[in-house]
Amino acid sequence: MRPHPRVVIVGGGFGGLQCAKALRDKPVDVLLVDRHNYHLFTPLLYQVASCLLNPSEVAAPLRKVLRGAPNVRYRAGEVAGVDFARKCVRLADDVELPYDHLVLATGSTTNYYGNESIRAHALGLKDLGEALQLRNHVLECLERAANATTDDERHRLLNFCIVGGGPTGVEYAGALAELARLVVPYEYPELPASALRIVLLEGGERLLPMFVPRLSDYARRELERRGVEVRTNTLVSSADDRGVTLQDATEIETATMVWTAGVRPNDPVHEKPERLTVDDQLRVVGAKNVFAIGDVAAARDKHGNVLAMVSPPAMQAGRYVARHILDGGARRGFRYRDKGTLATIGRHAAVGQVGRLRFRGFVGWVVWLVVHLYYLIGFENRLRVMLRWAWYYLRLDRPVRVIVRADPPSE
Repeated sequence: MRPHPRVVIVGGGFGGLQCAKALRDKPVDVLLVDRHNYHLFTPLLYQVASCLLNPSEVAAPLRKVLRGAPNVRYRAGEVAGVDFARKCVRLADDVELPYDHLVLATGSTTNYYGNESIRAHALGLKDLGEALQLRNHVLECLERAANATTDDERHRLLNFCIVGGGPTGVEYAGALAELARLVVPYEYPELPASALRIVLLEGGERLLPMFVPRLSDYARRELERRGVEVRTNTLVSSADDRGVTLQDATEIETATMVWTAGVRPNDPVHEKPERLTVDDQLRVVGAKNVFAIGDVAAARDKHGNVLAMVSPPAMQAGRYVARHILDGGARRGFRYRDKGTLATIGRHAAVGQVGRLRFRGFVGWVVWLVVHLYYLIGFENRLRVMLRWAWYYLRLDRPVRVIVRADPPSE
């Protein structure tokens, strides 16, 4: 008997996991490769960084997710390259994985635009390790500020600068403002009530540029009402141990710069910052039986615009490629269905747009809660997150405030 076609999926994010699940119990042998052994629900990553959720509540082990799928396997590994001629994926440990069909779903990473001073001093918010590092850093700043011996040092420790006014920057700024309002006055009596300063910097004319202007304006008003200082048309030129310097030479003294100002694709093929060129069936141009989906692919919508680097296009692309592989070819090109965009500012405040429908405030916040619970992987995680949100809603608390350090073993 002829063996089933071998499908290698590189990346266990939204696109790669959806593709693997769509191929479950089908006449193909699937190998999902990722350097992490978990799928990360990145839209809630900022809640890990802001002391609301535990890491295990936004991450699902891939082996558990794929358990019971007889034709789907997971392998831990980091891809070093792809040999299109020999049809194999090369891992960093020199292991080669042959394929009949290859799906590249390697996602994206933080983009510092070549500015090494920013790279050296910024804290990212793109993966689980960065979220935990940021959470520890903020809590340590509060502890150090409570025991600071000079006003200047306390001022620097309590200045928090967030660069990037997209959904991640806006959501984290709102969450940090709630941490400052709900926790600091009651648990840090050494600090003045108005000691924390949160500055959100955006290089464009307005926050949340993917939303209509009136929703962007609402988000700005809500953040400012919650104590966040918002500056638009503002670019960061450099950073050092004392703080950040803006392009107009203004200096902001801070011990914390959170960088959410851009991402670039993880391209395992060419190692270039550009997204892979694909045709209307998501096939990588110049490579046979190779597909690219999600952030790594320059897929386009019906108007010819490159799709945003967010999870909904990746999920739809993953299911489309699975059907393409099973059918031996697609009848029509990939068409993305825009189901809307959501962003939360904080308690009782969010913005959303679905087609021509616009909503904000409490209604937007409820919609945001329901949608994120629905797409979270695993019933157990949904239940735990729902209970955590209910506790936070009733008790006004940010409960996950343990500082965890990887201390070296004692000799």
